[in-house]
Amino acid sequence: MHAYRTHSCAALRAAEVGETVRLSGWIHRKRDHGHLLFVDLRDHYGITQIVADTDSAAFQILDRLRVESVVTVDGTVVARSAETTNANLATGEIEVRAISVDVQSAAAELPMPVAGEQDYPEEIRLKYRYLDLRREQLHRNIMLRSAVISSIRRRMIDQGFTEFQTPILTASSPEGARDYLVPSRVHPGKFYALPQAPQMFKQLLMVAGFDRYFQIAPCFRDEDARADRSPGEFYQLDFEMSFVTQDDVFNAIEPVLAGVFEEFADGRTVTPAGEFVRIPYKEALLKYGTDKPDLRNSLLISDVGEHFRGSGFGLFAGLVEKGAAVRAVPAPRTADKSRKFFDDMNDWARGEGFAGLGYATRKGGEWGGPIAKNHGSDGMDKLAAEMGLGPDDGIFFAAGKPADAAKLAGLARTRVAEQLGLIEKNAFRFCWIVDFPMFEYDEDAKKVDFSHNPFSMPQGGLEALESKDPLDILAWQYDIVCNGVELSSGAIRNHRPDIMYKAFEIAGYSQAEVDQNFSGMINAFKFGAPPHGGSAPGIDRIVMLLADEPNIREVIVFPMNQKAEDLMMNAPAAVTTRQLKELNIRIVDTQAGTAVPKP
Repeated sequence: MHAYRTHSCAALRAAEVGETVRLSGWIHRKRDHGHLLFVDLRDHYGITQIVADTDSAAFQILDRLRVESVVTVDGTVVARSAETTNANLATGEIEVRAISVDVQSAAAELPMPVAGEQDYPEEIRLKYRYLDLRREQLHRNIMLRSAVISSIRRRMIDQGFTEFQTPILTASSPEGARDYLVPSRVHPGKFYALPQAPQMFKQLLMVAGFDRYFQIAPCFRDEDARADRSPGEFYQLDFEMSFVTQDDVFNAIEPVLAGVFEEFADGRTVTPAGEFVRIPYKEALLKYGTDKPDLRNSLLISDVGEHFRGSGFGLFAGLVEKGAAVRAVPAPRTADKSRKFFDDMNDWARGEGFAGLGYATRKGGEWGGPIAKNHGSDGMDKLAAEMGLGPDDGIFFAAGKPADAAKLAGLARTRVAEQLGLIEKNAFRFCWIVDFPMFEYDEDAKKVDFSHNPFSMPQGGLEALESKDPLDILAWQYDIVCNGVELSSGAIRNHRPDIMYKAFEIAGYSQAEVDQNFSGMINAFKFGAPPHGGSAPGIDRIVMLLADEPNIREVIVFPMNQKAEDLMMNAPAAVTTRQLKELNIRIVDTQAGTAVPKP
């Protein structure tokens, strides 16, 4: 017999009744029924019920052990009676009568429970993550993550992609997020950077003649945490393709994403490959109030500013004359809603930091509310007809600077749909956001700058850069969004040095600065670079959606907290003076403003 187990804790069935078996695992739960002790023994695979009689040696050992102690149990498989069968367990038809028990490891008193899924403070959960990971839901999430990555890897290979590994120690880039820096011992005063993404390396692989690259890539960014972004590090499906158009990129990755989501959808519907909606960036901001639209919500925002130009509703009329925008969000079938519903939405908008959210009610075609009263029934009827509204549909209004009105309308669109139960359940709805502007005007710096990705190919190429207003130039950039969550950004790359120099010139960078800051890539492009493009969907976010978890930490094995601290390993931590000397580093006392050695 094996030293620790003949079967896993999920393997035994009625067919094994009468066999002598050996199981090993953790004591999950204990129930003392007086003359019998019932123990749920758990391992990675499942749970088996162990039964010990009070007069047995096994009882004496199991009775004194705390839950989460690790034991090896020898026993006989017996059938449960019909009334005690547990249909919720794969092993629910049997139990194991304990003959002997070996204690592999006795558990101390637990800082948090393992059995059950009750909420527990995040600080405790992260400090004792190895205990947290024993809990059923989190354990299942991590196994789902592994299965998703395996599926993605298989699907990418089937699409003709080859997996490569790119460097972890690289050079700092002046663009993008804040780098994590690594001091060099052999080059005093110089630093490596951990890669924010393998962006330049994957493009250089295309220059090197490899046609289709992918990698489940670790990325490092010194950013603040949020619900869908882990601080410090994350993983992405990084891929790049040569001699491709935007359509080629979409056609390659849609089957991978749709296939993975279908594989793990568990009854939920998924947008099929080839049917991902393509929404221009400008249209997304207008109709959805965001460039990350949730297409499970069917409500569409309308630009109704012109309806109020010269209108009897002076507030909106005055704003429109000053160049402000007025956006309208439909509130379907709200004739039976009280005024409190609409007033609560206004209070909600104020709580979000906006001046307020106007509204007009409608019941049987009759309008109500101050906006409708001042604008007039005829004007409201025309506005409603343009929006395609029915006689019992109300309207919410967001007014102000175009960006502010779009943001409030987008938030209100989501809020209204949630309040009215209009968001489609059990579905994954994908879309592409395309035609991003190449440049934007930076109000703080008072200059034109890149709006998204400086290494994207402008639509129209060099001619567009030389002849068009920079703010009218679109880029071959795209995002993929699922259920309101941005999974990735991507682009057809700018592979021509002359076009790249011109694009950076418009953003205020000299050729010398481009050569200095991006020397590896720009120099490579001078020796013949193919047209290429790609993207990098986030692994953590994909699993978060599939696991239906609201926070990304629930699908990461060992995450940091919101302050980018690893409470379990006590990182970041101070290092010794000797280590600092080896790296030619001194710690600056930020209060005193002096460099002092730290122990």
